[in-house]
Amino acid sequence: MPPWPGWTRRLVELLALILDAALGWPAWLYARIGHPVGAFARIIAACERRWNRRGLGDGRRRMGGVATLLILLLAATLGGWLIQSALHRLMGAWAWAGIALAAWPALAQRSLFDHVLPVVKALKTGDLPTARQAVGHIVGRDTASLDEAGVARAAIESLAESFCDGVVAPLFWLVVGGLPGIWAYKAVNTADSMIGHREEPFAAFGWAAARFDDLLNLAPARLSAILLCVAGPGGWRVLRRDHALHASPNAGWPEAAMAGALGVRLAGPVQYDGVRHDKAWIGGDGGEATPAATSAALALYVRACLLLWLAAAMIGGIG
Repeated sequence: MPPWPGWTRRLVELLALILDAALGWPAWLYARIGHPVGAFARIIAACERRWNRRGLGDGRRRMGGVATLLILLLAATLGGWLIQSALHRLMGAWAWAGIALAAWPALAQRSLFDHVLPVVKALKTGDLPTARQAVGHIVGRDTASLDEAGVARAAIESLAESFCDGVVAPLFWLVVGGLPGIWAYKAVNTADSMIGHREEPFAAFGWAAARFDDLLNLAPARLSAILLCVAGPGGWRVLRRDHALHASPNAGWPEAAMAGALGVRLAGPVQYDGVRHDKAWIGGDGGEATPAATSAALALYVRACLLLWLAAAMIGGIG
């Protein structure tokens, strides 16, 4: 592929961000063609049925998980490279527009905003049942018994972590590796969300996906935290102090930044499938999460996204 000047590379990133912010992934388009991550999900499910069967030992399950990850990476990187190469051949100097279109579905700015907004609206009106139902679409914890603060915490934590996974990290890997980079990241992140769990039956099979997802998010998580702290001054102290309190090596960074910027405490005790997990508090000296805090978190998220746009306008990377 011919080298591009920096301004053309920036156009790819900015157009992909603009398309996602303006359109998300439209329901009519999803109804017609689904979403690209659906192909990754089908590969993962097929491999899981074959290599994570009951009766297989942990060693064989772990090797099956490694094989699954390699298949996903091959499919994503090869597919991304073929599409990117074809766009260069067919569109020439205008290939940047085609690459931006092909990268657009991997971003989730609009989707994340649209999923958190109903939680914010329901909390504002005091409709706790609706708020619980809405937050249940974006978190994996039990939500039926959450009080107002619990719902607010869940929404804010999901917003912070997904800012990294759904926005910053895909863009980062687009900058680093073009279409092969962004779709390889999405493949790994999809695998982590489906099978990267410590609980059975995925503890061994999902090990490789979880660890590789951790690796790919090392830089984006820290960049996400910086953007949130710049967008909402006040997060630096809690970020430095509490980022390592999360079980994940990455999720604690944007969550601590968000907690500090909002002056609230996040994480803490949570329940999954009826089992209580006593997680450490992040921003433990902050106040309880409130409906106003969820609204402020959404505004902070929008400002952080705008800062990301600014960064994309300044830094190009696709060859």
